Amino acid sequence: MLISTKGRYALRIMVDLAEHQSEGFIPLKELADRQNISEKYLESIVKLLVKARYLSGLRGKGGGYKLTRAPEQITIGSVLRLTEESLAPVACLEEGAPVCPRAGECRTLPFWKGLDKVIADYLDGSTVADLMHQGPGGYDYVI
Repeated sequence: MLISTKGRYALRIMVDLAEHQSEGFIPLKELADRQNISEKYLESIVKLLVKARYLSGLRGKGGGYKLTRAPEQITIGSVLRLTEESLAPVACLEEGAPVCPRAGECRTLPFWKGLDKVIADYLDGSTVADLMHQGPGGYDYVI
């Protein structure tokens, strides 16, 4: 499993909007500048998030985007499932995949199912709020 740029950027946008939610609607240009993401690419990601009702948008002066619910209610898993083709560690566990003819005798299938469950539990057990409260990497040591 490799998370795409779209998935990583979607999480960055969600965290940014959560951190600035007291400011109301945040213009797309402001988000793009703060996150150093092209406005055009950001537009396609925001469109997905609006369609899934994670964000609401307002056009015109004073417009922009904001979260539709509290950051504590938005799991990382739900955002990544929206942006990624699959989070499955192997093709036979992807949603809608045909049943593998070797499934009944596959010695590795239980391992892959276990890994899939660990990934899902981890992603669904973490929220946008959790990401807000983490500091930048590399500064977690004590002298």
